[in-house]
Amino acid sequence: MESQVRGGTRWRRFAVVMVPSVAATAAIGVALAQGALAASFSVSGQSFKVRADKLVGHDFVQYGGVAEGTDMEGKKAIHPVAVSGFKTAEITSMCQSVVTPLPVLNTSVTLVLNAGDKGRDIEAQNLYLDVESLDADAEFRNINIGVAAGQNKSPGIQPGTRANPNGFSQESETATLTDVKQTAWATTAGTFKLPDLSLRLKVGDPKKYECY
Repeated sequence: MESQVRGGTRWRRFAVVMVPSVAATAAIGVALAQGALAASFSVSGQSFKVRADKLVGHDFVQYGGVAEGTDMEGKKAIHPVAVSGFKTAEITSMCQSVVTPLPVLNTSVTLVLNAGDKGRDIEAQNLYLDVESLDADAEFRNINIGVAAGQNKSPGIQPGTRANPNGFSQESETATLTDVKQTAWATTAGTFKLPDLSLRLKVGDPKKYECY
């Protein structure tokens, strides 16, 4: 079975990273009500952007969750997210950026990370993405929509986090995303190999330096 989708995803409409479903909106409500936690650490008060030419993930699962942490003032904050898990994934030409305002200097600093853009793909195992929004072209093989989150065996619900095992989730044998643009609160992985890693700090207008 194959499915191709083009468009944007927002947690308010919570679909998979790519496949819309009416039931998914209720999944976020369930996650909030039951205090489901996504990332296995307290997230910072800053979301970040990620752009990639292509992501090929194997043993894909997605379910509703909440990234819990603090805001920039240190107050507790929670962020509804779509948790996307992959047993293994290969990523081509990835850019990650995060902007930090510097009010004292009346400017901002943008941290920009690039990797996997010289013919060697990034490789990840047990990869989980806590996504707030995503735009991409997507193709799934052997997809199941509406499966209970706890029924997924590989990679399953992220270890060290809470989620309703009876709640809505989606799974597929493979998920191929191209022209990926996403905003996320957290990324975790068992291993994350980044060939030709480049990290730079850019001072000034972030619109000039962010990944998209």
